[in-house]
Amino acid sequence: MANKGPSYGLSRDVQSKIEKKYDDELEERLVEWIVVQCGAGVGRPERGRLGFQVWLKNGIVLSELVNSLYPEGSKPVKIPKPPPTMVFKQMEQVAQFLKAAEDYGVVKTDIFQTVDLFEGKDIAAVQRTVMALGSLAVTKNDGHYRGDPNWFMKKSQEYKRDFSESQLKEGKNVIGLQMGTNKGASQAGMTGYGRPRQIIS
Repeated sequence: MANKGPSYGLSRDVQSKIEKKYDDELEERLVEWIVVQCGAGVGRPERGRLGFQVWLKNGIVLSELVNSLYPEGSKPVKIPKPPPTMVFKQMEQVAQFLKAAEDYGVVKTDIFQTVDLFEGKDIAAVQRTVMALGSLAVTKNDGHYRGDPNWFMKKSQEYKRDFSESQLKEGKNVIGLQMGTNKGASQAGMTGYGRPRQIIS
């Protein structure tokens, strides 16, 4: 946000609402996981929104995070040495992380925009993306996740049922409750009311 002046009125209200969504407790948990997952080499940020943003801004920590969830030899993001210093290169690095996260299985609606991180517009969205990545890693349970599995919620998984041919045939004989029932009262033995309709030609 270096080139942006202060916001006023509605813009300021909107920005303050977005900033209130940022969760300090979640930040601690995510930092803890990233350090455990990637190793102490990634360092630790200063506490708070700004520290978290600066730590992730160049895309290197995020790239190392997503690479650590893949087996050796099939890392999806190339990490440049030394880390990029030019703004567009850093944004490109963040974009590579976002592409790799989506390929890993993070839903598009959970993925932040590059400017959310780079300009500090919505750091809570960055938290949501890292949270979704962690949840997927725990759910996949492929041996690449490091850390406490209780840090993240497991995503729901498909529960496939296999029915035998006889069970499927039995199901055809049952009338669903939406259609009423064939038990109880019936119109058997009833006659029509009144006189039959007179058709005269």
